[in-house]
Amino acid sequence: MIKYTINHIPKGTACNRRPALPMTATTITIHNTGNESSTAANERAWLTNPTNGREASYHIVVDQLGAIECLPLSENAWHSGDGSKAGSGNRTSIGIELCESGDYSKVLDNAVELVADMLKQRGWGVDRLRRHYDWSGKICPRLMYDDGKWAGWTNFKNRVEAEMKEDEAMDKASVYVGGKQIADGLYDSKAGIVYVPVRPVSEALGAKVKWDGANKRVDLTK
Repeated sequence: MIKYTINHIPKGTACNRRPALPMTATTITIHNTGNESSTAANERAWLTNPTNGREASYHIVVDQLGAIECLPLSENAWHSGDGSKAGSGNRTSIGIELCESGDYSKVLDNAVELVADMLKQRGWGVDRLRRHYDWSGKICPRLMYDDGKWAGWTNFKNRVEAEMKEDEAMDKASVYVGGKQIADGLYDSKAGIVYVPVRPVSEALGAKVKWDGANKRVDLTK
């Protein structure tokens, strides 16, 4: 599961980067940071850096380590480049920046997981996804542009949709030992398999758990 940190910039941050205008989002907009060496932590810090003179902000930034929520998702951010009218992307869309540093394939993995979960939570499909390009014509997310073919964007949406379908096959399952609920598991309805966390179940049954990370092995002993 992707690591998700909430670290909102303060109200009153310079250059109106947190205008705190209420927003009921109808879409999610994907961006690339345009910085090949910056991390999510760097991008969050940039929003409150006194040398930053731009009136621009975003809700979430994702890198290979996880995601940081920089503004509340119920407030607008200036990320779409299409003004401040009621129907603009700036006023209706959650802006997500994808970092270009480090392992970009892992950045994409994290973004797919995060966006799929956000869409599911809202009862939305991938038709609610937007590029920065869709609002203002800017070539962004630039790493999905592919000389105008936008193959990377199509692939990203397809991956998000596949992730959502995979999750739909998994239902929550409660795990009981001796009549007492000790953990939550997942039931894969397609495969007919129940996945349970090894440690709490084993310890509830009086077994000791040892994880061998080098060999990806779990040993249970009584």
